[in-house]
Parts: sequence; structure tokens; C-alpha cells
Amino acid sequence: MNEEVDFVIDSAKENMDNAIKHLGKALLNIRAGKANPAMLGGVMVDYYGSQTPLSRVANVNTPDARTISVQPWEKNLIPEIEKGIMVANLGLNPMNNGESVIINVPVLTEERRQQLAKQAKAEGEETKIGIRNDRKVAMNDLKKLDISEDMLKNAEDDVQQLTDKYIAKVDEMFAVKEKEIMTV
Repeated sequence: MNEEVDFVIDSAKENMDNAIKHLGKALLNIRAGKANPAMLGGVMVDYYGSQTPLSRVANVNTPDARTISVQPWEKNLIPEIEKGIMVANLGLNPMNNGESVIINVPVLTEERRQQLAKQAKAEGEETKIGIRNDRKVAMNDLKKLDISEDMLKNAEDDVQQLTDKYIAKVDEMFAVKEKEIMTV
């Protein structure tokens, strides 16, 4: 095939890969009932006047399925870590034991599980829209190229197959997350 056609298809594939990566990160932030250090991934802490990700000022781990432990590298950061967790509005209540911050992750109600499943589905739909937009851009770019009709048709088929593959990946990721959320 033509180099320009390959470039358009590779570009579309790269954009679709990025959409899938973004979805993976978004789904990680949706709580699934089990304690997970990734739940605190978006928490920012005031570290000597600058906003710093929690993971850069403390060790975050899960001693059991219902508890997150945040061990700061400097004890004077404990109040700032608590404040950062509260500001992040994750619905978690941090407790300070003088050495570290302990967070008990509450059990999800059925109603909350359904809300989280809807949120995960919305993220999946947003990703599908992004993938379809990437397909549209690729199709338009292909039409601008000076190639034969047969080559254009084959390239459009390749882009459509790529799109179908990534849409199926999104559905698969959502199904896994939904199962994880709905499992008590």
C-alpha cells in the first residue's frame, strides 16, 4: 500500500490507542468496592506551597480489602494529606493515627453500585465517540489523498476494521469494570 495511506491508518490507530489508555485511567478512578491505591491517584497535597500528587509525598498501600493506608515520608504532612483527600471529594473519610493516615473504604450500597456502573458506561460511551471521531478524521484524510478508488476502498475498510476492534475493546473493558462494580 501507499506510504501516505499507511501513515493515516497508523495515526488513527495511535489516536484510538490513546483513547483506550484514557478509558483505562478513567475506569481505575471509579471505585469498585475494594480498596485500591489508584483510588487516591487524583489526590493533590500542598507540599511546601506547591500542589503535588499524593504518590510523590507518601507511600499508599492496601493492607486489606477495606482499608487504604497512607504513610507520609514526612510526619508533618499528615494534616495536608487529610485535607487533600477531603478536597478530592472521593467520599472517603481519612483518619490520622499520628504515624499515618488510614482510610476505611465503606461498603457500596446497591444504589451506589448502579450509579458507578452508569458512570463507567458513560466513560465507555465517551471513548467510543472519540474513536468514531478518529475514524471520521482518518476517512476524510484518506479521501484527500491522490489514490485509486480501489486503494481508497481498501484503506477505508482497514480503518473501519480498526474502529470495530477498538469499539469491541471498549465494550470488553466496560463489561469487566461493570462486573467488578456489581460484585458484592
